[in-house]
Amino acid sequence: RVLRRALENIPNSVKLWKAVVDLSREDDARVLLSRAVECCPQHVDLWLALARLESYEQARKVLNKARETLPTEPAIWITAAKLEEANGNGAMIGKIVERAVKSLGNHGVSIDREYWLKEAEAAEKNEPPSLAVCREIVRVTIGSGVEEEDMKRTWKADAAECQKRGSVHTARAVLSHACGLFPAKKGLWVLAARLEKSVNDSAAMDAILKRAVVHCPRAEILWLMAAKERWLCGDVPGARDVLEEAFVVNPESEDIWLAAFKLEFENREPERARILLAKVREKENVSERVWMKSAIVEREVGDVAEERRLLAEGLDKFPTAWKMWLMLGQLEESQGAVDAARTAYTKGCRRCHACVPLWTAAATLEQQCGVPAKSRAILEQARTRVPKNEWLWLAAVRQELAADPSGVDPDAIKAADALLAKGLQECPGSGALWAQAVKAAPRPQRKAKSVDALKRCDNDPRIIASIAALFASDRKVDKARSWFNRACTLDPDIGDHWAAYYRFEAQHGGDEMAAAVAERCKASEPKHGELWQRVSKRVVNWHDDAVTLLKKCVAEMGVGEV
Repeated sequence: RVLRRALENIPNSVKLWKAVVDLSREDDARVLLSRAVECCPQHVDLWLALARLESYEQARKVLNKARETLPTEPAIWITAAKLEEANGNGAMIGKIVERAVKSLGNHGVSIDREYWLKEAEAAEKNEPPSLAVCREIVRVTIGSGVEEEDMKRTWKADAAECQKRGSVHTARAVLSHACGLFPAKKGLWVLAARLEKSVNDSAAMDAILKRAVVHCPRAEILWLMAAKERWLCGDVPGARDVLEEAFVVNPESEDIWLAAFKLEFENREPERARILLAKVREKENVSERVWMKSAIVEREVGDVAEERRLLAEGLDKFPTAWKMWLMLGQLEESQGAVDAARTAYTKGCRRCHACVPLWTAAATLEQQCGVPAKSRAILEQARTRVPKNEWLWLAAVRQELAADPSGVDPDAIKAADALLAKGLQECPGSGALWAQAVKAAPRPQRKAKSVDALKRCDNDPRIIASIAALFASDRKVDKARSWFNRACTLDPDIGDHWAAYYRFEAQHGGDEMAAAVAERCKASEPKHGELWQRVSKRVVNWHDDAVTLLKKCVAEMGVGEV
């Protein structure tokens, strides 16, 4: 009553009208707002509030009158478009937005692209979402004020920013418009497909890639993405069909041939994989990868003679292919041919003198054969050829420790400590060496050593994981959990840390927390880590998923190992 009396005296007060409307029932509010827009016709909020309370036909009349009264106000046009979408009149939405831009321009309103993009995002986040309005706003206004040579770069940035803010549909509309205007630009199609992948919309991603390969048939990455998506969805025949189409337009593409090989190999079809690789080897200018993959197939099926033949042929063509030298040495070792393995490693080191895995494999072979002096000499030679390499120093330290399995020989410990000190002097920022130093330090000195390590390499995941293991051994569960989580977050590609984290949760957190770690590991798909690679590269484990490999790594971990 007081507010109504106030309005009689001050009928042009917007605050009073809003206060009265807020306190009124819907029917009374409609009447009040009809009077309010007569008294305060320049306030757009009152017009929009009235339109929201009216029926569809009456709301259209209200908004038309509002446009006449406030011809420079874009919010009225946007509300009109949302009204049409809410009532299923999709054909009108694009026309309304186009008329809005034209009318506002005629009344001297500059079309601010950033403002309209924000309105598109707001439409997406409406309850319920106005997705068609969002899409049409983007289509009509996204190019406003952008030079043609800047369009692609600007729209990519717009889509990335929208995605960061969670406005996926707006980002999708931006990229869709960009792809329509520049259909031959494969980078735009890739971004559009990755956007759908990020929201797990496989059907939309597949539809985009189907369109993409029509416009960019020579873009190998688009064919590969399309095939992989079909495969991940369990449609192996569909993935084969995509790759067969890709072969037609890209018959010389090694990447597509190798993708087809991988599809067959991972689905345990070695004969199909063999046939594909045999065809590729007949082509000219193929890379070393083809010969290496060919040898891998033979290793899986157990054909030692064919694997050896393929590796020999491959090394004749690519004598600096260190992975094939390593595979040849491993093959001979597995067959008990120590001299042949030694020869393979020696030739490999001579051809690829900067390859650390070859040097360490050669040294490990001599250590296993009971010739530590020769192993030591190989690593010394390697450090001369490849100076300041943390992994060579680490291998030398571990070699000295391996000479004393009991761990009580003072000479072995002293030699290892001396090498570790030299290694840290040459590689002061090495996380791997500092992690070894923390692990090897006497128990009373580990805390001080950890502090030194953190000062040198604050965010190295190996050091973080080694400190987490110390907390776990001291039963400081919360701290250990926090540090294991930090190590895995810093570099989710190191499988050893996931294994240590999983084992810790299995012991101290229970099945539920261990399962959560396993799920995170599965999502990260780690590929590196000394133990992880050792386990995953065994033939019997080649087709295991990340969770299975995780559990196998845990089963092989020593006490306190990270």
